[in-house]
Amino acid sequence: MSEVNGSVFFCLYSLFELLSDQDMDAMDAEDEVPVSTSEPSTLVDDNSTVVNAIGAVNLQPVPAVIPPVVPMVILPPVVPAIAPRLAVPTPIPPPLAPLPVRPPVLRPPVAQNGEMQESDSDSDLEEMVSGRGAAGSTQEYEISEESRIVRERQEKALQELLMKRRAAALAVPTNDMAVRVRLRRLGEPITLFGEREMERRDRLRMLMARLDAEGQLEKLMKAHEDEEAAASAAPAEEEDIQYPFYTEGSKALLDARVEIAKYSLVKSALRLHRARRKRDDPDEDVDAEVDWALKQAGSLALDCSEIGDDRPLFGCSLSHDGKMLATWLQATHDTFSPFSPVLSSLSGIAKIWSMPQVQKVSTLKGHTERATDVVFSPTSNYLATASADKTARLWNSEGSLLRTFEGHLDRLARIAFHPSGKYLGTASFDKTWRLWNVESGEELLLQEGHSRSVYGLSFHHDGSLVATCGLDALVRVWDLRTGRSILALEGHVKPVLGVSFSPNGYHLASGGEDNTCRIWDLRKRRSSYIIPAHSNLISQVKFEPQEGYFLATASYDMTAKVWSSRDFKPVKTLSGHEAKIMSLDVAADGQFITTVSYDRTIKLWSSKNIEKEEKMDMD
Repeated sequence: MSEVNGSVFFCLYSLFELLSDQDMDAMDAEDEVPVSTSEPSTLVDDNSTVVNAIGAVNLQPVPAVIPPVVPMVILPPVVPAIAPRLAVPTPIPPPLAPLPVRPPVLRPPVAQNGEMQESDSDSDLEEMVSGRGAAGSTQEYEISEESRIVRERQEKALQELLMKRRAAALAVPTNDMAVRVRLRRLGEPITLFGEREMERRDRLRMLMARLDAEGQLEKLMKAHEDEEAAASAAPAEEEDIQYPFYTEGSKALLDARVEIAKYSLVKSALRLHRARRKRDDPDEDVDAEVDWALKQAGSLALDCSEIGDDRPLFGCSLSHDGKMLATWLQATHDTFSPFSPVLSSLSGIAKIWSMPQVQKVSTLKGHTERATDVVFSPTSNYLATASADKTARLWNSEGSLLRTFEGHLDRLARIAFHPSGKYLGTASFDKTWRLWNVESGEELLLQEGHSRSVYGLSFHHDGSLVATCGLDALVRVWDLRTGRSILALEGHVKPVLGVSFSPNGYHLASGGEDNTCRIWDLRKRRSSYIIPAHSNLISQVKFEPQEGYFLATASYDMTAKVWSSRDFKPVKTLSGHEAKIMSLDVAADGQFITTVSYDRTIKLWSSKNIEKEEKMDMD
């Protein structure tokens, strides 16, 4: 009985849910479009009846029947399908009053990364203006002063950019003379103070662009036509200046260059033949020869010291046979003795000394002012002196004045003989060096090239080149056969006071106020060695004149030093002077070196005494 009651209860519960769903659908149908639905039915057990969903249901009592025990299976209720609801848009109530239109605010562009940012486009501004017109506003925009300044600046920059683009598209002459002519025809100054060629060309380019922008093409084209007409009518009137330019030399200079060329060809051929023989001959031991020469240089010792004058000595020179000396004083003329080195001093007299005893032989009257240098001829006993009285003088072995070389505009510095002995080179503080004919005294060449005073010069052993140095810290190498400057050696940071060619033909030494000695390789056109030689300025440099196995330097640090030409390492330091050393010279055989100093002494450094002592020890 309990099972029947449970079944009845379940049917009643299902009927109640069905009626509740139908009532809800009827309520929804009043507001929406009516939708027809099928009448659902519910299935129950075999002993139950089908119940309709519409109308009342009367339950009749059922006689008690005891069915067989069957496990109860409860089926889930079947929910009728519900049709989807149609989405109906919710109407938005209209506004009570129209919203006011907010006028646009013009703000100046904000600088970003150093550049002014403009508005995105003009269409935005037009839309804003049209919106305001639709709203019935007739108010005009007011631009602030800052915005106006920014706009003017931008317009100006734009005009300059367009001008530069227009100028870049124009054809401007590259020849400086043509640029000057066109500037003149346009009524502009052909040059401004401190203006260079490229700056002048850029000025013409901008001028032409401005005329093009202003619509004055007729003036520009007329100037161009006049220029072409003048070039075609008289092409010979315009001189084409070629750089570097040359001045016409004399017939004597031409003859001298031909003679120098012949002399240098023979000397260079002999030098190269000797170098090849040393390289190819198995009997020639170059290393042993160099070692012996460096051993001799390393054994240099003070042989004698002599007071040369009552004033400081300035320079010295040894004769070609290694025997001569002179200082300039205002004294009576004495006989001139040959075979002695010559010194120059701050007085006005030349004293002659015999070597190697360093004994005074005679004195000479000479220049009216102090002497600055003295040098012997490499082929004879002639002697040349330079002085602050702007002249150089030539003397013979008897002490007679042969000739005077006049022409410099300022005091002379160093002088040098050509290896042939026929020409004399002089350096001067008038920023020039000159070449003279020794026999006639004629000035053959006046050469400029240094921006400051020319202090020293040296001739190549072949006779084809000459090197000059000056207070502009520059060393120049000149070709005597053509007159051209073939090398400009830059490296010193202070004035260069001395230069010397090596007998090997390709090394050039220079020393100056930067306390360094530089070795220049003429084959590589650069400095191959930089020697921090002294603690003060270097007053003189000299290669050993026979083979160039060693280099000697003199300095204001009161020492002279000897350097190996193999690797330019120090070999010997000559100490003994009590003041700065003004000059030195090396004997032709390299056996001794003479130095003169501001302490008024002449010192002779020799290696022969060492040999004598060794012989005495052997005996």
